[in-house]
Amino acid sequence: MELLRALGVLAEPPTNEHVRIANVLGLPAPPEPSAYHDLFLFQTYPFASVYLGAEGMMGGEAGDRVAGFWRALHMTPPTEPDHLCALLGLYVSLAEREAAEEDEASRALVANARGALLHEHVASWVFPFLSKVRELGGAFYGGWSTMLEEAILAEIRSSGSPRNLPLHLREAPGLPDPRSDGGNAFLNGLLAPVRSGMIVTRGDLAGAARRLDLGLRMGERAYILKAFFSQDAGKVLEWLVDTAEDWTERHEQQGADLGEISAFWEGRARATADLAKALLEDRSGWDDSPGDSATPAGERASGSHEGSGVS
Repeated sequence: MELLRALGVLAEPPTNEHVRIANVLGLPAPPEPSAYHDLFLFQTYPFASVYLGAEGMMGGEAGDRVAGFWRALHMTPPTEPDHLCALLGLYVSLAEREAAEEDEASRALVANARGALLHEHVASWVFPFLSKVRELGGAFYGGWSTMLEEAILAEIRSSGSPRNLPLHLREAPGLPDPRSDGGNAFLNGLLAPVRSGMIVTRGDLAGAARRLDLGLRMGERAYILKAFFSQDAGKVLEWLVDTAEDWTERHEQQGADLGEISAFWEGRARATADLAKALLEDRSGWDDSPGDSATPAGERASGSHEGSGVS
């Protein structure tokens, strides 16, 4: 539990305490604060709602569901109830409460709450997030993500495989088809991980621009994607196929430990690849240059900018 608590602290903006924690855990020295800001404020965001919400935003229904879990425990939700650090801290506190509880029935209730938190609000999204952090985070945050993944997997193994898919995932809509739902809905869906099965960052889009020889226009990610499609929709769809297939393989690697959760994420990524392939074959059936009315996924539900901790 102390390991989980320490790893959760490292998901917060760096302080002098991070150096001590890194030394204790055997991690490399923490990088400059700018590395944290780039990773967690502009690329990958340590908030459950970004990965579990149909809009790919902070807050919204997914955020409300996490806050409701805190209230069900008769606790006041913190300002950011779905932040990874807050969720890990809550998990540790429930484990400590369970260990200290003398009444068997009360202890069982706390154990059930701890298992629900792990399954519904942590395991449901954290592994795709940690995979992306490992890709982008360098030595320190890459090592952090691997250590945290192993610690959470150990908790999952010890608690046993849950029977049902988390509610977040059961109720998540699929990726819109631009031929029936419009190009704007398609673009926004691509940027909502729970709908597309993949995490597309600003860095991914910059890499795509270089790979595809496309002009990179500064702006929010949906705007960048729209600009890509207006330049060469065929190239962009081919890139989406490759990206979705890569994410399919990532999710497959977690299958043994995560069961239905992994199957869900794998299925979403595979469906994205299949849709992109179908669009390549049926370019006449949809508008491959979505209009200006797209609302970028990855903003707060209340309308704040992408750089404030959203995907």
